[in-house]
Amino acid sequence: MHRALSGIALAAFVADLATAIPLDTRHVGAQPYLVSLGPRPYYLVHNMTDGPLKEKLVSCENKPVSISSFSIGHRGGGTLQIPEESVESTLAGARMGSGVLECDIAFTSDLGLVCRHSLCDLHTTTDILLRPELAAKCTVPFTPANETADADALCCTSDITEAEFMTLCSKMDGFNASAETVEDYQYGAPSWRTSLYDTCGEVMSYSGWIDLVDSIPGYRNFTPELKTPPEEVPLPFNGYTQAQYARDAIQVFIDKGIDPSRVWMQSFTPADIYLWLNEYPEFGAQAVFLDEDGDAEGNYTVAVARLPDLKASGVNIISPPINYLLEVGGPDNNTIVPSSYATTAMEAGLEIIAWSFERSGPLTLVRANDEYYYQTVAPVVSYDGQAYEVIDVLTRQIGIKGLFTDWSSTVTYYANCFDLLGPGS
Repeated sequence: MHRALSGIALAAFVADLATAIPLDTRHVGAQPYLVSLGPRPYYLVHNMTDGPLKEKLVSCENKPVSISSFSIGHRGGGTLQIPEESVESTLAGARMGSGVLECDIAFTSDLGLVCRHSLCDLHTTTDILLRPELAAKCTVPFTPANETADADALCCTSDITEAEFMTLCSKMDGFNASAETVEDYQYGAPSWRTSLYDTCGEVMSYSGWIDLVDSIPGYRNFTPELKTPPEEVPLPFNGYTQAQYARDAIQVFIDKGIDPSRVWMQSFTPADIYLWLNEYPEFGAQAVFLDEDGDAEGNYTVAVARLPDLKASGVNIISPPINYLLEVGGPDNNTIVPSSYATTAMEAGLEIIAWSFERSGPLTLVRANDEYYYQTVAPVVSYDGQAYEVIDVLTRQIGIKGLFTDWSSTVTYYANCFDLLGPGS
């Protein structure tokens, strides 16, 4: 009953007043599909400083909207408001026009593949702790807060079987560190998110996610991320190796007859990328190397310097966080400009896909919160309308091919206004 009601609520949620047109140019016999953006893009445009970019975006307010692969649904694409890695988030991201949708791949104790952003986030992204028979299997059982320590728990997909995983409800990522009970531990998402759709999101197996995305009218593509297991789940896991994990992620697409041109595999682990390049060259050609190595102190310049070598080794697509690509510059040192990372990647001939938009909350708070995605431009960011200034620099000055987003309509609106097609175009 909960899931049926959630589907009704989601359908009502996406049936808004945005301009939309039927779209399908590649799936023969597919049903028309309406892209629906909701009010957020128009709010952001209204909040912008007057100038040529705002004028251009205003001119697109009544432009027909279609699906764009430039808009990549991060963890589904609806996770600003809807539980991540869920059927509901995936459908919301699709409805808001993302042409590429993401599942992060984790494995279970019986080596089933499921969609979860981390192997060990079940305690904050699902209701596992409310299910005593499954909570008992967690790597670290729930411990209530006391005078000297916060509440604690650690539950991993590898603690339970795929069948057990599929009984869970997905919830908004968060927890209450002061909780003395598992019921109180469930809540702690940022205040700018919502619990309105937090009503038992439907979790997904990896195979089921592929089937879901392939069934959505309008023709959608896939970007699975092979998660690097944390130290709590060392590999080999009961004989299961990283290499086999990478092979299994590809084999599901092969078994389903999905054309490799529709798949952008992702990994932070170079060995995964090179395995795909060597063993599955059609998939490897558009494998996405996720780069966060510059986060370590002193490593940013090293990450920049190795970009040409990555291209020479066969990597075609690099995917860094937004903050790697931007810095403050210009004549008065008060303008968002491309970083040395961005210019080096462009010069090396690497395609760039950036992450992740709409994860940051109100932009008025980025300085106070030392917000990750805006840390390199925080001195010049102070209002929400600047979101489109950031996208504009990423797109028209750096030339990114796609942008992961937690609220797909924001990026879809920009992509439609500037006729961006996305990776593979």
